[in-house]
Amino acid sequence: MSTEQPTRTLPLALAALGIVYGDLGTSPLYTMQVIFGGEYHPVPMTHDNILGILSILFWSLMVVVTLKYVLFIMQADNKGEGGIMALMALVRQCSAGRSRWLIPLGLFGAALFYGDSMLTPAISVLSAIEGIEVAAPALAHYVVPIALVVLFGLFAIQKQGTGRVGRWFGPVMMLWFIVIAIMGVANIAKAPQVLWGLDPRWAFRFLSGNPLLGFLSLGGTALALTGAEALYADMGHFGKRPVQLAWLGVVLPALIPSYFGQGALLLLNPAAISSPFYLMAPGWALYPLVALSTVATVIASQAVISGAFSMTRQAIQLGYSPRMEVQHTSDEEAGQIYLPGLNWTLAVAVAALVIGFGSSAALGAAYGLAVTGTMAITTLLAFRVVRYRWQWSLPRSLIVVGFFLTVDLSYFSAGLIKIEQGGWFPLLMGAIVFLLMTTWKNGRRLLGERMKAEQMPLQLFIDQVPGMGVPIVARTAIFLTSQPDTTPYALLHSLKHFQCLHERIIILTVGMEEMPYVGAEDRVEMTPINAQFFRVRAHFGFMDETDLPAALKSCEALGLVLDDMNTSFFLGRETLLPAMHSDMAMWREQLFVAMYRNAGSVAAYFRLPPNRVVELGTQVTL
Repeated sequence: MSTEQPTRTLPLALAALGIVYGDLGTSPLYTMQVIFGGEYHPVPMTHDNILGILSILFWSLMVVVTLKYVLFIMQADNKGEGGIMALMALVRQCSAGRSRWLIPLGLFGAALFYGDSMLTPAISVLSAIEGIEVAAPALAHYVVPIALVVLFGLFAIQKQGTGRVGRWFGPVMMLWFIVIAIMGVANIAKAPQVLWGLDPRWAFRFLSGNPLLGFLSLGGTALALTGAEALYADMGHFGKRPVQLAWLGVVLPALIPSYFGQGALLLLNPAAISSPFYLMAPGWALYPLVALSTVATVIASQAVISGAFSMTRQAIQLGYSPRMEVQHTSDEEAGQIYLPGLNWTLAVAVAALVIGFGSSAALGAAYGLAVTGTMAITTLLAFRVVRYRWQWSLPRSLIVVGFFLTVDLSYFSAGLIKIEQGGWFPLLMGAIVFLLMTTWKNGRRLLGERMKAEQMPLQLFIDQVPGMGVPIVARTAIFLTSQPDTTPYALLHSLKHFQCLHERIIILTVGMEEMPYVGAEDRVEMTPINAQFFRVRAHFGFMDETDLPAALKSCEALGLVLDDMNTSFFLGRETLLPAMHSDMAMWREQLFVAMYRNAGSVAAYFRLPPNRVVELGTQVTL
């Protein structure tokens, strides 16, 4: 979590340009082309329509991004962290018992993010490479293969981490914003009347003059807002002020002339709709601009891929996803992680999208729906925060949140019109991920209940130890369990197989808290049961590194000193058997069992030394 200081605000704002604003910043590549030249419901290119669309774009950026996210939603932070997962945890804290229906809604919003993680690289890189068609039309049939090569390279380097190249993201995006602003201003100078679009009356005139056309156009103008959620999700990395400064000082002042410059070009030359962004540039600048656009879109894609890694780790630690292999790509930045399984799943999906849709204009129908859906869900969750955490009055809460929700739902409902043309994809991905997350959560709950019902109470076992007459080994055994009041299966099986007990036995449970970070002073709790048995609970936030050996070092301050060479970790490995007439449908039980079998190693997830881990298996019927 970043706690920015005044002297670091500018460097952090520069870094935020690369990580936070890649998606929003590259939207001018395709937005106007999709609105006026898309394959589905293109807006006729008349003088009034162009000014009307520009007015909608400008005021959408002001209302949705500036007012809603920069000035409003970013205040709803969970100890400095943002994003829909952090907001869900905050909602559960501030309105316990009144948020039952909001949590599944928040989960679906998080699930939609994965659809966005697939669509953003596909449409961004495709739109950049399509500049080749303008510079050299004969190379048009190479656009898709080149885009696939660029995307493969992007996913291939994820394992190396972004630490080394990430330092260039900010400066490169600063150059990008300067270039698109200059291009826009140069074209506005040729048709300054386009600036009338700043007047909101043009937007109202366009929407009221042809309500159906105006409504359909919102599906395209929503593309200018993709990436707005990143403002909120990434603020924990940089802090509020740098993210706000980057938007108000650089990004917004660059995006407005870029969109209006394209509008000016279209007023003078409607045929430029074939590629309005690239045709703003002089001929000599096309190849350098294609290169810069490609780098900018790779940066935008990198940000959303890293966001998917971070979101998945949060979902794992909040109990909504099976454990996955998490590799740390930096010794200094804990947030730089790599999930190989997720990375290549995204890579395959993105390649399929590029091949299947073939152009950024076709992808425009699918893009945007996931983002606007997440936006609406974020607004609904925010209502609970302003009402019960900020203690706003009900009328004030309804007026403010209702205004933003009306805008969000307008964009989302307009996107639903394009379900047949590709809008089905993010909804399908969201539904699949939502199903997997809820199945895992419910399955883990059911498994815990079954194991607790079948296990011996821990105190009963401890009371029986003196009469067992088994040898005591001069070592420490740590038994990891989710049920601190019952005897772990691994302990019973250890006693059965080895016919001995350890001198010190620690019943260790891990609590994943609904906060980003847990301070070192609160990392562990230790309760002695008697001279031989100890109960220890380790606490982690959903952004913390789950390093159990490091956490257990904190036990020394509580009087429990652990010698690494004489300490072993005992884990239970359950084999699950589906059962009829369970609390879950049979097909979901089977799905949960498959997920459970393929979950990552507990030892690897908690960073347990492999040479000090003993696993003992048992069967559990769900």
